[in-house]
Amino acid sequence: MAEQINSVDWQAKVLDSDKPVLVDFFATWCGPCKMMAPVVDEVAGEVAPSAAVYKIDIDANPDIAQKYGVMSIPTFIVFKGGQPVAKQLGAIPKERLMDMLA
Repeated sequence: MAEQINSVDWQAKVLDSDKPVLVDFFATWCGPCKMMAPVVDEVAGEVAPSAAVYKIDIDANPDIAQKYGVMSIPTFIVFKGGQPVAKQLGAIPKERLMDMLA
C-alpha cells in the first residue's frame, strides 16, 4: 500500500531516497484520484523493496505541488537521485505506472 507523506517527510522519503520513488499527487475530492488509488497501491506492493511509492495530498501540501508544477490531478512523478525524471497526468493504466519506474 502506498504510504501518504507530507512536506515534512518529503526530503527524507523522496529526495534523499537511494531508490526510485513514484509520487501520486492527489486530493481527497478528486474522482480520478480515487479511481487510481487501488492501482497505485497495487504498484506499491509489486515494486517494493526496489522502489517506493508515496501519495501526497496537494491541498494539505500546496508548497510541494507548486514546486513541481502540479496543476491537475492525479499527477504521477518519478524521482531518481532526488530529481524528477518522469511525469504523467491523469488516470493511466497500471502498466504505464510500472514503466515509469523501470
